[in-house]
Amino acid sequence: MSPEESFGSSENRMQSVGLALEELLVTAQKQDCLTIGIYESAKLLNADPDSVVLCVLAADDEDDVGLQIHFTLLQSFCCDIGITILRVSGVQRLRQLLAAVHANKNQEEHGDFHCMLVTNPQVDHCRLQEVGTYCQESRRLDQWVPELVLHER
Repeated sequence: MSPEESFGSSENRMQSVGLALEELLVTAQKQDCLTIGIYESAKLLNADPDSVVLCVLAADDEDDVGLQIHFTLLQSFCCDIGITILRVSGVQRLRQLLAAVHANKNQEEHGDFHCMLVTNPQVDHCRLQEVGTYCQESRRLDQWVPELVLHER
């Protein structure tokens, strides 16, 4: 396989996993199995860490030191208890995607899309499995926290 073919299949894989993640997050939100926000996520991890199956950390600006400190603490906690972590860029895409689900709700209520926790292992299981498999494969390639880019549509 040529490097171009390998790159193309890698891009297709990331795009497929990105779509799976988007579907998973929307389904989890509709089923009230999604916690949105850094502080809300930290509270849930403190109260009931066993219910969490996926932690999504989203940032487009790597220069935000305060956000990176929060991420480091959340990542450490999740790694210690075996929660799958995925870092994504594309906060605007997440905001657009998840705000559309509850357009009638107050947008200020869920303004922080930097951290999200999926809390029900039965939520759209095949999509959760696809995202989890991607994370496992990435860790085998020495990527401690797998990363994914979500593109606006």
